[in-house]
Amino acid sequence: METKKILLLGGNGKTGRRAAHLLDKINNVEVRIGSRNENPSFDWENPETWLEAIKGIDTVYITFQPDLALPGAPEIIRKFTKLASENGVGKMVLLSGRGEKEAQICEEIVKSTAKEWTIVRASWFNQNFSESIFLEPILAGRVALPQSHILEPFTDADDIAALVVEALLYEQHNGKTYELTGPRLLNFEQAVAEIAKVTGREIIFQPISIEEYVNMLREYQVPEDMIWLVNYLFSQVLDGRNSSITNDIEKVLGRKALDFTEYAKKTAHTGIWNEVNELS
Repeated sequence: METKKILLLGGNGKTGRRAAHLLDKINNVEVRIGSRNENPSFDWENPETWLEAIKGIDTVYITFQPDLALPGAPEIIRKFTKLASENGVGKMVLLSGRGEKEAQICEEIVKSTAKEWTIVRASWFNQNFSESIFLEPILAGRVALPQSHILEPFTDADDIAALVVEALLYEQHNGKTYELTGPRLLNFEQAVAEIAKVTGREIIFQPISIEEYVNMLREYQVPEDMIWLVNYLFSQVLDGRNSSITNDIEKVLGRKALDFTEYAKKTAHTGIWNEVNELS
């Protein structure tokens, strides 16, 4: 059986490293991680690294940092997908943003350029609370966020990665667009309350305006590209447009999507939320 050679762009990120772990268990699959620190190196900001990274590759998982909605992203995606198709890449699986009209421009570029494609749309990950921007406030015991009343179907990165692997490996997902969600809706205040419950800690939630949140991020010296992304998501996307659930995860994986409560319980056992700030 011919070996499938897969490049995971962002292979050290939330979904990429999980996909790599799953693919490592599968016979006749060779995985290459696309990252600045790998050999060969891959850097979205340096097109000179692209050709070496895709050499000999037949399938690519595309995750773009920090987000496909970033100004300039469509042109970068257009250049990369054209180069990849011209150099033997037969299939591309794109991680896109659910409810992001700007990201859909990049989706159309992939569809028009790739020989075969699958689009995987997702919005807020469960792991934003344990591996990303919301972790430090949770450790400090005080989470202040805007748009706290909006309901979101938080989706687990393990589920996303598992579906991505299916899309990378099997032809029945060619030409499909999947919208991934968790099994129920809850808002940020409810999500934080669930984390407080499973950890037995007091975590105060404070609703604030988007302007206050952006200013707070700047005070904490969060990188400007992350501030731009967070401002975009809270002001442009988190408006209720994603307050619905789908069954695409269950349809593809044959099991229900992981519920936020189960994610919280599982993550609490790792101790990641127990490192209480010394000042609290």
